[in-house]
Amino acid sequence: MNAEFQKCFPNSEFIPILRNLETNRYWINENLLKVEIEKTVFNISNVIVEIIDEYIKTKQDAFQKFIQVCEELQTIENTSPENVEEFILSLLAPNVDARLFEIVSYAILKFYYHDQKIFWGFEVENLNSENLKLYKTGRTNANDGGIDFVMKPLGRFFQVTETLDFKKYFLDIDKIEKYPITFVIKSAESIENLHQKLRENAVKSYLVETIVEKYLGCIEELINIPILIERFRETVNQGSLNSILSEIVTQSKVEFNYQENEE
Repeated sequence: MNAEFQKCFPNSEFIPILRNLETNRYWINENLLKVEIEKTVFNISNVIVEIIDEYIKTKQDAFQKFIQVCEELQTIENTSPENVEEFILSLLAPNVDARLFEIVSYAILKFYYHDQKIFWGFEVENLNSENLKLYKTGRTNANDGGIDFVMKPLGRFFQVTETLDFKKYFLDIDKIEKYPITFVIKSAESIENLHQKLRENAVKSYLVETIVEKYLGCIEELINIPILIERFRETVNQGSLNSILSEIVTQSKVEFNYQENEE
């Protein structure tokens, strides 16, 4: 952070983070949080801490209420499945929280693929039959450089995103050495429009069009909100509505540290 700050403010005499390498402790530099108004200096650091604390409390309350709603729906999922469907569909929207969207996307895709089988083996006479399994590989929005979902045994990679910035897509493709990847996009736009926008923006930045085509060729599939809704309905028809809701509850508790709070 200090390095990024110095790039933007090379003439500043202060840096944002002060560290004690011996004790491995750090502090925010309050000199950058002093505001002068009419020759009076105000230190706004305490106010900022209060705002952050209130933000955390508000988010925690919202997520706890969300989990409580999910658990309440679990009690009526067999008697009022239409309410459960309506609730899950409400989470497939462009304005929904990014973490919730990723969790719901995972739950839907997990049970969409779980009944699909492939046959593989090293000898034609001795093939294995195996159901497709989708795994969630880490926390949502963790910015850890990882891939969101991985499918076995096909080895498909899935990345969830809410941006149409082609640089983000190309960066993800570079991370896995141009291995084919599927993007789940929090957008209601058509797949054709999404492909077109990615290509047009990339061509503006890359003078060599063959480079753009090479990157775009690594996109195995784009999955938008309408496709997720379609796959959700197919999965519900297969009898997996309760399983999807249970998966949403499980992943949400992990994501929001809900069980830790209860303890």
